Amino acid sequence: MTKILFVGMDVHAETIAVAVAEQDGEVRSHGVIPNRVESIRKLVGKLGAAKRLRVCYEAGPTGYALYWQLAALGVACEVIAPSLIPRKPGERIKTDRRDAEKLARCYRAGELTAVWVPDADHEALRDLVPAREAAKKDQLRARHRLGKFLLRHAQRPPAGVKAWTKKYLEWAHAKVRFEQPALEATLADSLHEVEHAAERIVRLEKAIDEAVGHAPAQMRAVIEALQALRGVAQTTAATIVAELGSLSRFPSPKQLMSYAGLTPSEHSSGNRIQRGPLTKSGNAHLRRVLVEAAWAYQHRPDVSGFLLRRQKKLALSDEVKRIAWKAQLRLSGRYKKLTARGKNKNETVTAIGRELLGFIWAIAVETEAPNAAIAA
Repeated sequence: MTKILFVGMDVHAETIAVAVAEQDGEVRSHGVIPNRVESIRKLVGKLGAAKRLRVCYEAGPTGYALYWQLAALGVACEVIAPSLIPRKPGERIKTDRRDAEKLARCYRAGELTAVWVPDADHEALRDLVPAREAAKKDQLRARHRLGKFLLRHAQRPPAGVKAWTKKYLEWAHAKVRFEQPALEATLADSLHEVEHAAERIVRLEKAIDEAVGHAPAQMRAVIEALQALRGVAQTTAATIVAELGSLSRFPSPKQLMSYAGLTPSEHSSGNRIQRGPLTKSGNAHLRRVLVEAAWAYQHRPDVSGFLLRRQKKLALSDEVKRIAWKAQLRLSGRYKKLTARGKNKNETVTAIGRELLGFIWAIAVETEAPNAAIAA
């Protein structure tokens, strides 16, 4: 019978600290290797038959390249959620060697939780969508800089001209003038930054649209179906799918909510159960997107205007639209009840975001099932 060898890797940009744990033996350091394809290949050769190796490393800034390199060599590998690695009180000495040994030991004991590893299509979208989010933040900062500059110099647009509209920018270009060349240069640069940020957002949104259009059929179908929901346009839907992959891998909405870190923490003692703030153990980017979408449910239920046109354009199924309408009725009513009780608006919206994730799960599962059958 072939004995399994558990391998823990502490991965950095340039180096990988390696430790091994025999199935029923000691845990020992295996040294440090360069984080290079050839070095990894040689390591696998030294450790023995690929089929007996079980490798793990923490999810981090180096991404999933190592996972795919090991998979190509026939080695089973899992990427571990750092926030769920067991920590002992008083653990203060931290070195690469110790971290690798701990991973190997905990992996052998079955104490580690693996994360989902995205395929090439999901990972590409994962990089593109945050670029658009970063562009939105840059736009906000550029607008703040220009707005404060104009305010300091008592430059205000005419009555009825709203900030950051086309008329506002035309006014700033044509009517705002300074005697000092330095101020003129500052104005020109600030206007350029605002307009450049807007152009960048348009360019990235077009790239997201093209990426969704070229995505695999099931992935594209789910992104389109999620847009039946109020507050979930294409970029939000693409973010959710890119971060979560196939939602059918979650047996229930509760497991998905827990994965996203949107469930309350809990402290139990005897017959007493005390619930605290959100665990926030999951994907922060995903939580932020869900909470932003949840603000749409502060309004009364309605399917009109942009949402109606979007649903018609995407030719969504009656069942998907039924789930989306059910979400509106439930979440808008829930928002109204919670705020009526005096609950803080931010806490209310977070609670709505958690429930919204349940409807997202329902639509994704409904959409994935027939598409999986077609693919088969």
